[in-house]
Amino acid sequence: MLRWQIPLQEYRGNITFLHKDGNIHKNSDVLSRCPLPNDIHHPAYVPEEASPQIPIEGISVTDLNTTFFEEVQNSYTQDKSCRILFQLLNKDCKDSSLIHALDEV
Repeated sequence: MLRWQIPLQEYRGNITFLHKDGNIHKNSDVLSRCPLPNDIHHPAYVPEEASPQIPIEGISVTDLNTTFFEEVQNSYTQDKSCRILFQLLNKDCKDSSLIHALDEV
C-alpha cells in the first residue's frame, strides 16, 4: 500500500477504492503483487542500513585426547599455588597463613 500512497495522492477525492474478497475476485492482478526495486527513483525508497561487517579470522575445532585432560587435571593437584587456592576455596574460614603462602609461590 505504501508504494501507491504517494502517486495516488493527487487523485484524492476523485477516486474510490473497493475491496473485492479473494474468493469472489478470482482473476487478481499478478503485477500488483510484484515487488518494486528499492532504488532512489522509486517514491517508497527505503535506504538500506549498512551493517558493520566483521571478518572471521579463523575457526578451529579440535578433538583432544582424554589423556591430555587427565594430565591437566593432575597438574592442578601437583601445583603448589593451585593446591593453596583449592584449600582457600573449600574452607569457610579465612586462613591468613594460606593467603600469605600464595605470595611466597
